[in-house]
Amino acid sequence: MKYTLAVFDLDGTILDTLDDLANSLNHALAHHGYPTRTRTEVRRFVGNGIAKLIARGVPEGTAEEKTKQVHETFTEHYAVHCADNTKPYDGILALLRDLRTEGLKTAVLSNKADYAVQSLCEQYFPSLFDAAAGEKEGIRRKPAPDGVNAVLEAVGIDRGQAVYIGDSEVDIETAKNAGMDCIIVDWGFRDRGFLKDSGADVIVSTPDELKALLLAE
Repeated sequence: MKYTLAVFDLDGTILDTLDDLANSLNHALAHHGYPTRTRTEVRRFVGNGIAKLIARGVPEGTAEEKTKQVHETFTEHYAVHCADNTKPYDGILALLRDLRTEGLKTAVLSNKADYAVQSLCEQYFPSLFDAAAGEKEGIRRKPAPDGVNAVLEAVGIDRGQAVYIGDSEVDIETAKNAGMDCIIVDWGFRDRGFLKDSGADVIVSTPDELKALLLAE
């Protein structure tokens, strides 16, 4: 195989989290008297971590202190409701099991808060990842390469033997900054045309396509 490690983004790549993110955002917005957002709007807002999601969700010109309060309310709600509607995309569980059967190591790196990453991976992907990491203090969010570097060190794999798999322009830039190959999926939070315009060289539309690339010699 060309690769020995596949590092996956979480939201929009292996896990469909959009409804729960939208519900928690709208709960927080409504709680503080702000207009709620549509699912389509939230789909555009995600990808750069919760702080950016909140900043994009509140009305333009919202004071920093009020934005912080919305963020706190979101966090409280999402910690309880992060798995209400969330589910793996079709074919992902079989993909991950097949990859591991073939000897490929797997990991998750997300801009989602680390507590949610750990909880969701444990609930939906038990024993299917060699490492999982989310946003936490001391490690810059994607597209900075810090998280990728930490995962590579934890798993003990050289970046030349690893590939990063995501669904957004953030993931394309992350792989570039980390000096890694990149595969982008088009079933997540960004459209195929947008991904091409953002510099995606390799785009797949099904888990079977992804599996063929990952296991190719």
